[in-house]
Amino acid sequence: MLNRSRLVLATQRATLAQSRSVSALDTKSDSFAFGLMQGEVNATHMFPFPGIERLDEEQRENLEMMVDPTDSFFTDSVDPLHNDQIADVPEDVMQMMKDLGLFGLQVPEELEGIGLNNTQYARMTEIVGKHDLGIGIVIGAHQSIGFKAILILGNDEQKAKYLPDVATGRKMAAFALTEPGSGSDAASVKTRAVPSEDGKTYYLSGGKVWISNGGFADIFTVYCKVPVVQDDGTTKDKMAAFIVERDFGGVTNGPPEKKMGIKCSNTAEVYFDNTPVPVENMILDVGDGFKVAMEVLNNGRFGMAAALSGTQKQLIHRAADFAANRKQFTDKIQEYGAIQEKLARLSANHYATESIAYLVSQAMDAKATNYHLEAAIGKIFASEMAWLCADETIQTMGGMGFMYEQGVEKVMRDLRIFRIFEGTNDILRLMIALQSIQVLGKMISANKMMAVKANVGTKLGMTLVGNAGGKLGALADGALSSEAKSVEEAINRFHASSVNLVVKHQKKIIQQQFALKRVADCMIDLYTASACISRATAAVTQQKENADLEVQLAKIYINEALARVNESIRQIEGDSDHHKRMASVGKQVAEANGVIHSHPLGF
Repeated sequence: MLNRSRLVLATQRATLAQSRSVSALDTKSDSFAFGLMQGEVNATHMFPFPGIERLDEEQRENLEMMVDPTDSFFTDSVDPLHNDQIADVPEDVMQMMKDLGLFGLQVPEELEGIGLNNTQYARMTEIVGKHDLGIGIVIGAHQSIGFKAILILGNDEQKAKYLPDVATGRKMAAFALTEPGSGSDAASVKTRAVPSEDGKTYYLSGGKVWISNGGFADIFTVYCKVPVVQDDGTTKDKMAAFIVERDFGGVTNGPPEKKMGIKCSNTAEVYFDNTPVPVENMILDVGDGFKVAMEVLNNGRFGMAAALSGTQKQLIHRAADFAANRKQFTDKIQEYGAIQEKLARLSANHYATESIAYLVSQAMDAKATNYHLEAAIGKIFASEMAWLCADETIQTMGGMGFMYEQGVEKVMRDLRIFRIFEGTNDILRLMIALQSIQVLGKMISANKMMAVKANVGTKLGMTLVGNAGGKLGALADGALSSEAKSVEEAINRFHASSVNLVVKHQKKIIQQQFALKRVADCMIDLYTASACISRATAAVTQQKENADLEVQLAKIYINEALARVNESIRQIEGDSDHHKRMASVGKQVAEANGVIHSHPLGF
């Protein structure tokens, strides 16, 4: 568990990882998420909702050719419970996935990949998430993060040398960042690469933990420290990223870890003992390692929302099927309000998850300058909604859902890791809040009246700042005009609360983590609510078959999201005593190594 100082440091580093994009960001950014704290509606990548029309004819045909065969393969050839029991993926299944091209979905065709864009990739990961999240980790650890640095940041020689082998699965890849002392605090890695005297080779030594595919990967993207001699003769460590082949020598791994879920995926410690790495295998330059790691995680994170959308869809199918066939007290349980509420809420949450998954992927395909906050929102929201979906599915199925053979409890075990890896949801919330605050701080410095109006408005019970009014309503279908207006009002109120928060705490804002969490929660709920308005509006405009139902799903989701936003704002504005009390008690519990209150019986 991170103590307060380490958490602050980790958050600072996570924030600085995006310093280049944030510093280049002005108040006219096309990022919808960044605009929320500014009281703006940046509609470029939100309206109109992107659908199949964003793919050209060839892209549509290629995707359609892959979807059904891939879905059939997982249905007919993959046994998730068997994989869970043997804690492995059978070799014949691995080979079939290689034959289907699932290990090189986004690698260009000329380098033996499938050449999918981000939207096509999202659709394919949705299928994997529907069937087996454990196998999804094997695939994702390989291409979503394993060789992603080579794909998006590697030079032409690196791409030509490595991408054909990893795209076809002839060689498997892994992302080697985490160490015993560096989880969320990625910049604190201890693994070192020391240059040879002739400058042609680096000798890599250190250990990595919890590396997915670590037990069998042939190629690793390794993040480490490199000593660099400064002009004054002193030595300073800088972070670097290297492509490391197991065949270089000195690369070993521990046994597979025993895990709560995703058991068929291989997770192992990996050790490097004076491993020689050619200088040409460095990705970018010395000092760019942290940037490379964050670029990879930001770029790969978007697929998680799509995958977990597929998971939710399958869970809802299981819950609905059970509700339609289970009879209690003379009626099928689908007739009871308690079950109807669960199914409606789960469907609305899935609608929101699916909406943001494709908004983010399409924004990336449209070359959006800033999409990393939206991708982080997608990861947080999807992982938490999928967990809730699994929990409520089991509750709907009762004792049957608790049984191993039904496969639902396995999904729940698999899901637990998604709120932890590729950036814990806690750290990502802080990143979302603090990066947005960086931009807002610049706006306040340039316009002092903003702070005055926000403060006066709060005291008068009015909102005097923010420019969201009328912006969503002008884009939304009339059936959603009331919801659009409510979201606009919430955006402006959130903007005012954020301005007051920044003015109050200034540079010490990073220490206000109770408030920052709620800032991020507001942004998550406002982004997802807006996504639902956009998608339901498109459904009506395009006269989709179930457009009326989509409007109802949007209304359900927005109603509950806005209730959360209002409560979060209330806590930001007026719960400082409560937060201080929580901080004090939390610290005491940690220092006491457990419960500090006395037992009712006294012993």
